[in-house]
Amino acid sequence: MPLEEKKTQLEDLKKLFNRYKVICLVDMLKMPTKQMQIIKKSLGGKVLVKFSKKSLVEFAMKETGKDLIGNLPKQPALIFSDLDPFTLFKEIDNLRFKTYAKEGYVATENIEVKPGPTELLPGPAISELQKVGLTAGVEGGKIAIKKPSTVLKKGQIVTKELSGVLRKLKLQVAEITLNVDAIFDGILYKKDTLELVKQYPSKMKEYFKQALNLSLSINYPTKENIKYLLVKAYQRVKALEKKIGE
Repeated sequence: MPLEEKKTQLEDLKKLFNRYKVICLVDMLKMPTKQMQIIKKSLGGKVLVKFSKKSLVEFAMKETGKDLIGNLPKQPALIFSDLDPFTLFKEIDNLRFKTYAKEGYVATENIEVKPGPTELLPGPAISELQKVGLTAGVEGGKIAIKKPSTVLKKGQIVTKELSGVLRKLKLQVAEITLNVDAIFDGILYKKDTLELVKQYPSKMKEYFKQALNLSLSINYPTKENIKYLLVKAYQRVKALEKKIGE
């Protein structure tokens, strides 16, 4: 890259670091360019996505006092935004797309092939399908899958042969999403902290239920529990009336 171009990119990065409140570090390793462009488009005007060499990013961070260098992935992309870190992470994490699984892909779920016709002509393709565990035959001049099969279990690795078969069957089973390493807004949030946003709704329900049960057990009135306390009181009154009547 020519020196002048490097200087221009460096100045652009420094302006972005100073302009935006929130900086998201993304690892681009193994991210297909096509899918990255789709994700970038899907995020729309909420963020600005910037690709640059790691050395330039490090230099810009030093120049702007952003203490993130130790957290940079090998192939970084930067997402600049004014959304709060957890909202930004949720927006990014919700963007998931399917693509063809390449050799070496680790299955995130069982890969299943349903029975039915294919567009494949009879020939070598039949033996290729059979090699990966599929039962195939010929129907109406085309190859057909005869019965459902689980060709790979969650956690197993896609082989070259299976990758080729899945592509021939036009089955996109690999899930693509951005690999967020960290988000910075003056405080550094690592991925394990950001993941809490997924647990938050269920945790809140659990804590609310526990608090509600406690308030009912000690008869402490609140806006949330008053109707339950009234029912509880009514039931006690009726029980007392019945006991007195006896």
